[in-house]
Amino acid sequence: MPPSVSSIQTITEIPPCGISHEKEGLDKAGTEPIQFPEGGTAAWCMVIGCALVQFCGFGYTTSFGVYQDFYTLHYLTNESTSAISWIGGTNAFLTTGCGLVAGALFDRGYFYHLLIGGSLLQSFTLFMLSLTQPGQYYQIFLVQGVGLGIAQGLLYVPTMAVVSHYFHQRRTLAMSLAAAGSSLGSVIHPIMLNYLFNRSVGFANGVRISAAFVSALLVSACLLIRTRLEPPKNPANYLSIGKAIIYDVPYCIMCAGLLLFFIGVYYPLFYLQLDSVQHRNSETFSFYSLVLLNGGSLIGRLSTGFIAPYVGVPRLLIISTAVCGILILGMIGLNRVPTVVVIGTIYGYFAGVCIALLAPLMALLTSDISELGARMGIAMAILGFGSLVAGPIAGALLTSQYKWWQPSLFSGLIALAGCSLLILMQLALTRRRCSTDSEKQEP
Repeated sequence: MPPSVSSIQTITEIPPCGISHEKEGLDKAGTEPIQFPEGGTAAWCMVIGCALVQFCGFGYTTSFGVYQDFYTLHYLTNESTSAISWIGGTNAFLTTGCGLVAGALFDRGYFYHLLIGGSLLQSFTLFMLSLTQPGQYYQIFLVQGVGLGIAQGLLYVPTMAVVSHYFHQRRTLAMSLAAAGSSLGSVIHPIMLNYLFNRSVGFANGVRISAAFVSALLVSACLLIRTRLEPPKNPANYLSIGKAIIYDVPYCIMCAGLLLFFIGVYYPLFYLQLDSVQHRNSETFSFYSLVLLNGGSLIGRLSTGFIAPYVGVPRLLIISTAVCGILILGMIGLNRVPTVVVIGTIYGYFAGVCIALLAPLMALLTSDISELGARMGIAMAILGFGSLVAGPIAGALLTSQYKWWQPSLFSGLIALAGCSLLILMQLALTRRRCSTDSEKQEP
């Protein structure tokens, strides 16, 4: 059974499964045990604050399908779907890719600088987006693709890594709840944006209202989040960590597998709404297709923290990525409302599970908690390349004739290829566990 919220866990044993060669929960020198509250007012307020940041950050990024549809049909009609996808792809890439810098700064104690600076930049860029003009692709690309992506990238890794300051035994649950904020955001933002753009005040004023809403939530997050542990006296050296990672086989396979998976996983997020519209489903239903997908994602992220302790983080991730790949292939047959509902909802659930497991998996593969920010940053930078090219590749395969089977086939197969590598990662973990157990048994 999980520990009570009020208990304090003192971590003094080597984690099972041979995942760590050092004592997790000890300081850098390995001499003083670190105590984790595993709950309490400050801890859960911090989780709520991190969830708000994810709501405004990754939750906004995964709502780009609304912008993709609106830009394609109304605002950037002179641009191809592939060109428009570069806006969302660049935004997603920088959201995760900037983690390389943000993680290093987090490890050096600059958490509040990242939190406040990223929040201010996100608010500024959203208000600037409302000033862009129809047909001006470069304006939107620079503001939404580059500026907003950098802002969200400064916030993403630090607000996930800081959860480890308060939790160890319940870390997966806490990280899953924090990550659920992005799923909730990807439900609320599409409803708000579709209504504002198409039925209410138009694009410019709609973006301004959205920007004000996001700004208010980010201010609340800044007031709720507090760090607990002091930064390490000797911050993690990225060069030395990078050299060590080369010999960390499970970690390397994980990065390669998730990179391939990310190339496939963004296709439904960017194109489900447009797919539904082009198959002549009602406009009202199509506007809510992303809500169905992201609603399923919310349930998936919330349930992950309760399922993972029994199934195991790696195994649950493998199952979820396999289901996502199969469902993306199923989008070849997507046409009428029932198919959109079934595929969108189930896909959203398992995609949510996958996203919620990213941070716990990286924490699981990190032997020294002082290196968590660096290792998360490196992994997210690698995964960012998948999100960068996913939308444009799918748009190029789609063509102006809307050949939907082509991007569905490509995205589904490459997602399943990523799943295959994650199976190899699990095998490597098992092999390392057996090797460690053998060493323990030797006299």
